[in-house]
Amino acid sequence: MDLETFREYLAKDDAPGNLPALLQALWYDAKGNWQRAHELAQSQSGADAAAVHAYLHRKEGNLGNADYWYQRAGRKREDAPLSVEWEDLVRALLEA
Repeated sequence: MDLETFREYLAKDDAPGNLPALLQALWYDAKGNWQRAHELAQSQSGADAAAVHAYLHRKEGNLGNADYWYQRAGRKREDAPLSVEWEDLVRALLEA
């Protein structure tokens, strides 16, 4: 799957069940359901989960919490627009 195919899933009412949890989190985020996205990201562990979690808190505007999760992910807070960070996360997860 590539980014464009993933974007096509955004036209659907429900997240495809075959997507890994972190991609589902980014799907829910794009659909405007931050809470569900956060629940999914929080349920996972590892650097990728921390990166998605950090992005979500950055989007929420809670930069202190975001910085904590960026540190857990081994990253610095992004300066790029949120939409760019979202695409980068999706691409990285699709390639993993």
